[in-house]
Amino acid sequence: MGTNVDSFLHDIAQSLRSRGVEPLEQLLQRQRSWFPDIWRDQDLAALTTKVTSQHITTVLDILQYGVSVSAVEVPPAAVEFARRAAELGTPLSELLRSDRLSHAYTLKMLYGETVRLTSDPELRDEAAVRLISGTFEYVDRLAEQVVAAYQEARDRRLQRRLNVINEASRRIGTTLDTARTARELAEVGTNHLADFVTVDLLEAVLADEGMRAEPDPLTLRRIAQQSVLDGHPESAVETGQTHSFPEGSGPARTIITGHPLRYCPASPDTQQWPPGSPARHRAVRDYGIHSMLMVPLWARGRPLGLAQFFRHRTADPFDDDDLLLAQEITSRAAVHIDNARRYTRERSTSLTLQRSLLPLHGPQGHESVETAARYVPCGSLAGVGGDWYDVIPLSGARVALVIGDVVGRGLRAAATMGRLRTAVRTLADIDLMPDELLAHLNDVVIRLQHEEEQDADEISATCLYMIYDPTSRSCSMAGAGHVAPAMVSRAADKCDMPQHAVDFPKLPVGPPLGLGGLPFETTQFEVPEGSLLVLFTDGLIENRTRDVDAGLALLRDALVQPASTLQDTCDHVLSALQPDQPSDDVALLVARTRALDAEHVGTLDLPSDPEVVAAARAYATGRLAAWGLEEMAFTTELMVSELVTNAIRYGRAPIQLRMLLQSTLTCEVSDASSTAPHLRRAHTYDEGGRGLFLVAQLADHWGTRHTREGKVIWAEQSLPA
Repeated sequence: MGTNVDSFLHDIAQSLRSRGVEPLEQLLQRQRSWFPDIWRDQDLAALTTKVTSQHITTVLDILQYGVSVSAVEVPPAAVEFARRAAELGTPLSELLRSDRLSHAYTLKMLYGETVRLTSDPELRDEAAVRLISGTFEYVDRLAEQVVAAYQEARDRRLQRRLNVINEASRRIGTTLDTARTARELAEVGTNHLADFVTVDLLEAVLADEGMRAEPDPLTLRRIAQQSVLDGHPESAVETGQTHSFPEGSGPARTIITGHPLRYCPASPDTQQWPPGSPARHRAVRDYGIHSMLMVPLWARGRPLGLAQFFRHRTADPFDDDDLLLAQEITSRAAVHIDNARRYTRERSTSLTLQRSLLPLHGPQGHESVETAARYVPCGSLAGVGGDWYDVIPLSGARVALVIGDVVGRGLRAAATMGRLRTAVRTLADIDLMPDELLAHLNDVVIRLQHEEEQDADEISATCLYMIYDPTSRSCSMAGAGHVAPAMVSRAADKCDMPQHAVDFPKLPVGPPLGLGGLPFETTQFEVPEGSLLVLFTDGLIENRTRDVDAGLALLRDALVQPASTLQDTCDHVLSALQPDQPSDDVALLVARTRALDAEHVGTLDLPSDPEVVAAARAYATGRLAAWGLEEMAFTTELMVSELVTNAIRYGRAPIQLRMLLQSTLTCEVSDASSTAPHLRRAHTYDEGGRGLFLVAQLADHWGTRHTREGKVIWAEQSLPA
């Protein structure tokens, strides 16, 4: 029986061979109806025909020549088919089902030959048993190698996808720049996924960056595009140009719903894209675009725009795995774009707020100092800081120079800076000494801390407050955790080139603002006429690669070099110490001092006796005559008389009258009493109380300042035109 069965199987195989391609055509026809998706891909369809032919040939060889199944080589086309299916994302279950059904139909054809060739039931049954065991042993052997090839190709595909995602993580979002992040997305997509990539952002999103006031909610702006062809000729929209998609179109639905779309040649929607202008349709036709992905740019539950991926040089259409990969890299880019947008908006707001709070110019018409200043925001991702500076005119021809730094970044730091600058100006109006002013400013910071939310960072700041007096050419300063200023004075000339001496006056160590409980101390030093006072924040001299001492040495070298103007001095210092974008905000204030010579200052010591009031009036008249201001005599005599009388009546000796001539005329009367006068309205029958009221009516400005020795009451008048 065994010999008869072997001979019979030989006859079956020979019979099928004699029928030529008929069995192959029957099996291929069945496969087209069973697996239409496989036959849509041209490469898989060609491999299917080849694999089916080799399978039939191998099975017939086993039957006709008695070849052992274990010695049979699996057809190479079957292994290649498995790899190609893995690359296209065809499920492994679909691949194995195709093999099983194909072999089942082959077995059916073989059994049909047994029925046709013999009527012996015993021979027929034995042949069926041999056919079933042999073919299924071959199917198992085939499945083992097919699965191994499929998994190997799938692992390579997954590794490639992982590599692309890793590269996208590394290359996308390197800066907080919206346009650059969009370009990085387009470059990664073109390198690994598509032949042409476009990135569009909604105008409503870009409006947050100030591009448009009232954008159309469905209008987009082309931010970036990249192609495998030079100059991306397949694009119908130029970079920077606005465009829109028809309402209800695929791109519009993708943006609104956040659901991606994939178009392939076999899709019934193929003829519906690309939507919009005829230029898009021409691009599809001329460049052979055959597959397309539309992936929404969404972040934090809000639509930002649309990324589109096209293929025209790559023969394979996009599959589901390609769509998942495009979603992965696009979602990462969307988060970075949103971060960049939010950072740009906050940074722009902070800069606008900060620049609006900083003085644009030095005090107009002030003759004590000439000033120049710079503010350079940092280039780091942390945001704008709270550095500030100010120049405040004071009474008696004096001027206050202020510089400070609020700890922190962003809008909160800029707003705090504005509040502190306002507080300093308010405290400066009452002519406090530097240490007293910082003590009051420290109380302001502590109150602000108590007003802040519990989870907010504690407010802290540093500050340097300096008062320059041109009549004595002296400076009084106190610091709250701030770096000491630099003083540049002319040294003895040793050659034709002017030489400068740079010194850093010793500043008593004071605590930063906001600590409380620790005192501040005022120090005084002389300033030669024409010297430079250079105030700066620590961002100028200190960074990650340079300590304070090294920064001060560089600053000294930069200031030794003479400059023709203060603006040039600022630029030279910044270029020497901050050639690149600084890692911290930098505020720089440079003031050239001027002296008020004796010809413009007149002083008269007075005893505490009412009879000297006439002498004070006469002295004032004489000074006005020497200055050519006789027409101001009546008003000035009246004010001097009232101020001196007030000092004699309510103050204590010593009493002194001082007159200062600059762009205004200032009359000051000082005494040793610390009691401050106050303005009141005298009643009809009151014998006094009208002196300060008259001074307030006649003077442009008047006030009181306290000194270590007592107080000074001053009145300021404008000079005649």
